Amino acid sequence: MSAKELIDALRKELHQHNYNYYVLNQPTISDYEFDQKMHELENLEREHPEYADPNSPTQRVGSDLNQSFKQVPHKYPMLSLANTYNEGEVRDFYERVRSGLEGEDFDIVAEMKYDGLSISLTYVDGKLTQAVTRGDGVVGDDVTANVRTIRSIPLQLKDGSGYPHEFEIRGEILMPWTSFEALNAEREAKEEPLFANPRNAASGTLKSQKSELVAARKLDAYLYYLIVPEGATTQVTSGGMADLFGAPEEQSFTNDYHYEGLMQAKQWGFKISEGMKKCKTIDEIMDFISYWDTARKNLPVATDGIVLKVNSLRQQRHLGSTAKSPRWAIAYKFKAERECTRLNEVTYQVGRTGAITPVANMDPVQLAGTMVKRASLHNADIINELDLYIGDMVYVEKGGEIIPKVVGVDKSQRKQGMQKVEFITHCPECGAPLVRFEGEAAHYCPNDSGCPPQIKGCIEHYISRKAMNIDSLGPETVDDFYQRGLIHDVADLYQLTIAQVAGYNKNREKSSTNIVNAIRNSVNVPFERVVFAIGIRFVGETTAKLLARKFKSMDALRQATLEQLLDVDGVGQVIAESVMRYFADAKNLDIIDRLAAAGIQMQLSEEELADHTDKLAGQSIVISGVFEHYSRDEYKAMIEKNGGKNVGSISAKTSFVLAGDNMGPAKLEKAQKLGVKIVKEDEFLQMLA
Repeated sequence: MSAKELIDALRKELHQHNYNYYVLNQPTISDYEFDQKMHELENLEREHPEYADPNSPTQRVGSDLNQSFKQVPHKYPMLSLANTYNEGEVRDFYERVRSGLEGEDFDIVAEMKYDGLSISLTYVDGKLTQAVTRGDGVVGDDVTANVRTIRSIPLQLKDGSGYPHEFEIRGEILMPWTSFEALNAEREAKEEPLFANPRNAASGTLKSQKSELVAARKLDAYLYYLIVPEGATTQVTSGGMADLFGAPEEQSFTNDYHYEGLMQAKQWGFKISEGMKKCKTIDEIMDFISYWDTARKNLPVATDGIVLKVNSLRQQRHLGSTAKSPRWAIAYKFKAERECTRLNEVTYQVGRTGAITPVANMDPVQLAGTMVKRASLHNADIINELDLYIGDMVYVEKGGEIIPKVVGVDKSQRKQGMQKVEFITHCPECGAPLVRFEGEAAHYCPNDSGCPPQIKGCIEHYISRKAMNIDSLGPETVDDFYQRGLIHDVADLYQLTIAQVAGYNKNREKSSTNIVNAIRNSVNVPFERVVFAIGIRFVGETTAKLLARKFKSMDALRQATLEQLLDVDGVGQVIAESVMRYFADAKNLDIIDRLAAAGIQMQLSEEELADHTDKLAGQSIVISGVFEHYSRDEYKAMIEKNGGKNVGSISAKTSFVLAGDNMGPAKLEKAQKLGVKIVKEDEFLQMLA
């Protein structure tokens, strides 16, 4: 046997063993035997680099090289599902389907709704070629290198299993409870922030810049929707004409039903949920929901509901979709689990903006698959409504099965002499008297330039992707620099040297160089994002753009009067007063001056000024559909640069709808009803020409 034949045979065998172990949970060889075969393949591939294949089983360990994610448009938009929380709305959905199909018989497929990160996988000739996250439903991140490390996702489909030449299959990337608990235990030992839930952990892991880390965290995946292009063909690889002529015989691939399509995909090697059932009546659907409301607690991964889909693909096309969700599917969300436990203490956290969050510290209780010891109390009003006492037996839920919160008190178990919970009056970190702004539920620490959590939070905000995008830094690094006395505010970042960052660890010289270079490169970030990055309370990304375009420079913004600020579209009294307070603080002015001295952009560039026009001034524009020439985000930027305003929904005040292909039928109907003009892509570009 030649080296190429031996490599191919080992790859095929190891793919099958991966499938047996991670999909079927039925291993046929020992871990030792598997490892021996893997080592043999690794050695052969090392000796014969000309036979390299990104889908080889040896590539599942990932790489320690940094990677960046490019954005990829979806061939078919990834719509979100409409949610319902009660059985009455499930019955309403069933009747809407019946009515929409005009009495035609139909089946509903009931399946588990897994709580993870949506993914779209593309296969060509049985090989995984691309993996893209949901993103905004139109464009997602290419995370192929990371997804290759997930062992329940086949890199190469089984020979002769009848798959189409090309197809897309969608599903959910998940972190099993066992992996999640092990990861959080590891992070707790290192005194690193814990992940709130498996979904966040899976999302953060899949977006890691190093696929080696993804491989180590043992993610899983369930696939739930198959998309085969119209006219797709498959090959018959044994029997028939193929045997006579020695070449595969092509046949048309047919798939008319959702459930049956997934059963085919299961034969190709995909991990398909066992929690699926074809239902013919509403009673069967309700029985399925009732069963899994309890049985889901025994599953190895997080779930938060049931998805109901019309089985016939023809009927799905007939029912169609709204702008946001298909009419042929709906998600039923389980009611949050509730448990009763003892309240031992209330502590207080200080956020980046100075907002004070009270936290209930309780006896540990099992809730939605994890052990819960802490839960949010939100603010002083919630504490007063609950009428809390230390030692109370409190009811805890997970909102959306994610964030634990206290929702009630069993006052029948309250004893005499217990201490009532009173909201604090001073910051627990710096001791400053707390303030509460009009219309705000939260209390704030006003000492934003001297309160440690706020200082570190402001720096973390400053380096974040939508602000200065200094991606070589993270919360742990910021905390390390702060504790070592290297930084006290964002301007200090630009004084850091490689030697300071590395400290006594000579092995950190390369990473320290990357950090210092990334900080220095941030001087090129546009002025609009600088206004967002400096962290003026209540000034978000959109408001920062409005302020930057109105005043055009930091000097003009810091000298703006209250009346001038209120004149900016979208800026109200609270935001205007916050901007005034920010620039009235001498410490903030010093930071701005030092940032300017470091070379940070403190005004709109000549190119940006030249790029701005008033062609769309005063016009409110809705974007809908899929576009050929530019992305939705690029069109939003064009609208803003030409003086227009992006709005999310159509109303009588909408100037026009910028419409691409597959514009949502609900939006089209509303625009026609209100007489709102529909502008196609080429016409819009001509308007700006």
